[in-house]
Amino acid sequence: QVQLVESGGGLVQAGGSLRLSCAASGRTFSSYAMGWFRQAPGKEREFVAAISWSGGITYYADSVKGRFTISRDNAKNTVYLQMNSLKPEDTAVYYCAAGGVVGSLANEYYYWGQGTQVTVSS
Repeated sequence: QVQLVESGGGLVQAGGSLRLSCAASGRTFSSYAMGWFRQAPGKEREFVAAISWSGGITYYADSVKGRFTISRDNAKNTVYLQMNSLKPEDTAVYYCAAGGVVGSLANEYYYWGQGTQVTVSS
């Protein structure tokens, strides 16, 4: 069992930056691939980024490539999402998730956090 808690969301102006963190409980964190997803009001949950258990493989949605960076620190049981050059369309609740593969589908992930709100003003 892995419990995930996101933090770092907030209100930022367009062009600004935020860093989200996802702290995991459990001794097996380093064995899971980790992903970030987001869901805007009235929209489906969508994939943002994923990282392998070692950190050696990363994968991004086209909409965030070049602006967002996913990373992890297995010693701290934490995964991060550095978000730069934020746009109003990045406004959403951001969720981290733990799974077995570096995938873009929500059903590839077993455990989910409660989410953190990111709001980008124009």
